[in-house]
Amino acid sequence: MLNFKNNIAKVEGWLTEAEGIFLYETAKKVRPGNAILEIGSWKGKSTICLGKGTQQGNEVQVYAVDPHIGSSEHQKMFGKVDTYQEFLQNIKNAGVEKYVEPIRKTSEEASKNIRKSIGFLFVDGAHEYKFVNLDYKLWFAKVVDQGVVAFHDSWHFPGPHLVTAKMLLFSSAIKNPQLIDTITSFTKVNKNSFFDRIYNIGFLFFRLIFGFYGFLKLKYKGSVIK
Repeated sequence: MLNFKNNIAKVEGWLTEAEGIFLYETAKKVRPGNAILEIGSWKGKSTICLGKGTQQGNEVQVYAVDPHIGSSEHQKMFGKVDTYQEFLQNIKNAGVEKYVEPIRKTSEEASKNIRKSIGFLFVDGAHEYKFVNLDYKLWFAKVVDQGVVAFHDSWHFPGPHLVTAKMLLFSSAIKNPQLIDTITSFTKVNKNSFFDRIYNIGFLFFRLIFGFYGFLKLKYKGSVIK
């Protein structure tokens, strides 16, 4: 079991314990022959959860894609950054460097070189709509049938919210949506059913209500995002 509070909470990043456990448990289940792909690693908090999962699972490769210069929101908060060496040290300290292949490129650059089938795609890169949508277009087709696709910050950032909302409303290739704190995840399928699509739309309305409640908590009671 993942010891989030003792091993991972100290690593700088924006991930709740429930989200970390979800990444860990999902990574454990990725089938041999497939890979795990993370878009946006920052200093390795989510990467460690994925690495711990595959370590306890089928030991599939984790590709951690990040140019390590910070997204636009990071640069607004911190200015010019270079997180690569701290990322490498964090995954080494966690004992998962064997399972993680860092790819210091943009998502678009990395997509030209990674051809392995993806069993779990975790999207947490730049949050502007054009970048989230680009990540979706670049990588979704590479996810295998019954693979998992997850987007972080999916109800309180417009980019991930809009991309996942479009998927829920119009995609015939996803089912079983879940909400884990700020993560929205789906199972990819070759073709979903009519009832799957109705459920997806109902889930979107649920998430809108949850998001409205979350915004109120963020505004009036302090941040609920750790």
